[in-house]
Amino acid sequence: MTRELEGKTALVTGGTSGIGRDTAILFAKAGAKVVVAGRREVEGNQTVELVRAAGGEALFVKTDVSKAADVENLVKKTVEKFGRLDVAFNNAGIEGKTAPIISQSEDDWDRVISINLKGVWLCLKYEIRQMLKQGGGGAIVNMASVLGLSGLAGAATYSASKHGVIGLTKVAALENARNRIRVNAVCPAVIETAMGERAFGAPEVKKYAIGLHPLGRLGKPTEIAEAVLWMCSERASFMTGQPLILDGGYLAGPNPPG
Repeated sequence: MTRELEGKTALVTGGTSGIGRDTAILFAKAGAKVVVAGRREVEGNQTVELVRAAGGEALFVKTDVSKAADVENLVKKTVEKFGRLDVAFNNAGIEGKTAPIISQSEDDWDRVISINLKGVWLCLKYEIRQMLKQGGGGAIVNMASVLGLSGLAGAATYSASKHGVIGLTKVAALENARNRIRVNAVCPAVIETAMGERAFGAPEVKKYAIGLHPLGRLGKPTEIAEAVLWMCSERASFMTGQPLILDGGYLAGPNPPG
């Protein structure tokens, strides 16, 4: 792997497992110093050890992205440790409960929106402020989903949060393009992560989920991580405001699931 992030500092929220963990490791292999954020301290420190084993420098900062003070502290700790912020992957998110709209609770709506959407907004706010303080320049990728571009019965809250992430991405990209801060989103379908296991782990449900993907399998976390690394590198220097779809063909057919 080329050291395309050499000398840069990268921040990954939701870096305690899955796509976030794989991305943190890839960032380190590409030369970046990595700050890992998440609510689970044990798993976060495990990611830090994996980053160090890959030859990188890393720091874990316990963070709830739905709280402004936590996110502000996260960026502050990043700068205190490594001096700057160049790259961010706003990956933290939860799936919420599956139920028809008429059965969904207000508490579940508030929790999902607070982490998946408000959390991305807060991260953008403090990350971009820091990048502007440095004179501009930077790359940010937000975690969206194919359900930010479509619907799925029973997943109204999750889908609404991810539609919102794509909207935030476009606005942030427009507001900051002249400052050379690129903002994009990645839109995976079902990936083999702990979240995917919770949502689709039962054998009959997993079989159904695989059937939604014309490639005939679920995605792997490292496949998404590779795309995020590319989006944060100079190889994607003319890309901003875009949702990148990585879905095994999920949305390609004339009648995507919904």
